[in-house]
Amino acid sequence: MPSTADRTLAALRSLLRASHLAGPDDLPGLVSDAGTELGAVRTVLYLVGYDQAQLVPLSDEPDIQAVPVDGTLAGLAFSDVVQHVTSDDGPVLWTPLLNGTERLGVVQITFPGGVLLDDELRAACLDVVTLMAELIVTRSQYGDRVERARREGGMTVPAELQWRLLPPLTFVSRRVALAGVVAPAEQVAGDSFDYALNGDVAHVALLDAMGHGLEATLLAAVAISSLRNARRSGADLLTTVRRMDADIAAQFGPDRFVTGVVGELDVSTGWWRWLSCGHPPALLVRAGRVVKVLDEVVAAPLGLELLDRELALGSERLEPGDRLVLYTDGVVEARDAAGEFFGTERLVELVARQAASGRPTAETLRRLNHAILAHQEGRLQDDATTVLIEWLTEEPDHSLP
Repeated sequence: MPSTADRTLAALRSLLRASHLAGPDDLPGLVSDAGTELGAVRTVLYLVGYDQAQLVPLSDEPDIQAVPVDGTLAGLAFSDVVQHVTSDDGPVLWTPLLNGTERLGVVQITFPGGVLLDDELRAACLDVVTLMAELIVTRSQYGDRVERARREGGMTVPAELQWRLLPPLTFVSRRVALAGVVAPAEQVAGDSFDYALNGDVAHVALLDAMGHGLEATLLAAVAISSLRNARRSGADLLTTVRRMDADIAAQFGPDRFVTGVVGELDVSTGWWRWLSCGHPPALLVRAGRVVKVLDEVVAAPLGLELLDRELALGSERLEPGDRLVLYTDGVVEARDAAGEFFGTERLVELVARQAASGRPTAETLRRLNHAILAHQEGRLQDDATTVLIEWLTEEPDHSLP
């Protein structure tokens, strides 16, 4: 009987060799074949939907149903990034599907009765599923199978464009954790965010384009593209902001504008430098409470060509474990049926409570997103986007299985 190591190697080889000529429609078969090499009798891939409420199957078996994230062991494997075992005719291992620390879904691996799911076999499944995640990301560029599976409703054209602008929702290293979430997922228009880690500098921006619909998305697209172009050409922070201001004004001014927070975190020292352009200020959260509202530097919105050439940046020294909470006004201004705002206090309380539970930052934002939706009974009046930044974090301990 082959050893676990031999089975693992066979499963990895199966995926790698088949990947060269595989498209997205081949993914269910590749996943199933790799599971067979591991000794499984059934292997099913589930992807998280855009609203992060359901795990939807990517399978050639028509009878397989979506699984809720909340209230299921499959959902716990996804939300807490922990393998979980259930039992059918044999043991069933639910394994989180991660591309880096970006949560893509889970994989259900069913073994025949009598198989012992020891630590070695669990680790083998995790290794194979990690390669599956890489293939999902790369193969999804060649067709629409993955995109169709993840959409629970009809995505609008503005949202289609906006999602193409976004970076992965989660990035975690030993020195910084970054995560963002947007809502409503399939109708978002003007809200966007971006980040990049270059050497010791984490570049972060959260933007809110004026208006709604496709025009707001196009405005956001110009802002994000200008931001990236300046950053990638080596421009400093102030120069980047001024270029964004000029590019937006050239295309849309003077009647359209973008608000935002554009900043840089030196991950070696903890210094956060930023400029707030007509946007709600970032919150500095330490030990579960807001210790400072970073509102001492406020400039005009981008696109109005009102930025003072002598404008100074704000700066704040973070302590290890500090979090910065960036948000658009749609988060705190979400109203319930009685007209009550969601508010910053509720925002911070929810973030602190989830952080204390030891859950990943991405899960904190998923739950925040659903809390905002619940506050407005599922119908947001405005886009709501939140970005969390944590310095010298223990996040890798929470974000990896």
